[in-house]
Amino acid sequence: MPTPSPASVLDLAPVVPVVVVEDAEDAVPLARALVAGGLPAIEVTLRTPAAPAAIRAVADAVPEAVVGAGTVITPEHVTQAVTAGARFLVSPGWTETLLAAMRASGVPFLPGVSTTSEVVALLERGVREMKFFPAQAAGGTAYLKSLAGPLPQARFCPTGGIGPASAPDYLALPNVGCVGGSWMLPQDAVAARDWPRVEALAREAAGLRP
Repeated sequence: MPTPSPASVLDLAPVVPVVVVEDAEDAVPLARALVAGGLPAIEVTLRTPAAPAAIRAVADAVPEAVVGAGTVITPEHVTQAVTAGARFLVSPGWTETLLAAMRASGVPFLPGVSTTSEVVALLERGVREMKFFPAQAAGGTAYLKSLAGPLPQARFCPTGGIGPASAPDYLALPNVGCVGGSWMLPQDAVAARDWPRVEALAREAAGLRP
């Protein structure tokens, strides 16, 4: 599978699982469960020491997955993630320094925004695919709907506070390609390594697009 463009990352599946890996040994069976459930784009957040090894393991052992790195907030994170095999990058926000590093990485990236000015600034720089974060706290579907009129060229992956009940409302918006979330990865199921349950929840999430 070729490395996707940011637009095709948004279009791979209606939901991008946001994964926090505590034990790198869980990464491969977890990724296989998500892919089997219909969610091939997987964002492994750089919030734990295990994250780089988890990205590397998924990249090596689960070729049908499109593994990316989330919580990318420094140029060092960019280098770490790409070296580990990340095929896309996701940040909760952006600065000129971070944007330059993500551009130079050679892999697709989704910089985070939460205001109209940030969206316009990225559009000026040729970036049209973005993460909207924190989605619920920053205005939710009403805010994104209001952006679609003046800024129809911007497309978003809203993340933050979204669950199976609210995801369809986001996915119905014309400027939303997918949503990010972790509800298909309940802590008890991951702790118990109940991968069939994760797969079942992923399959439900994959069917949420209206």
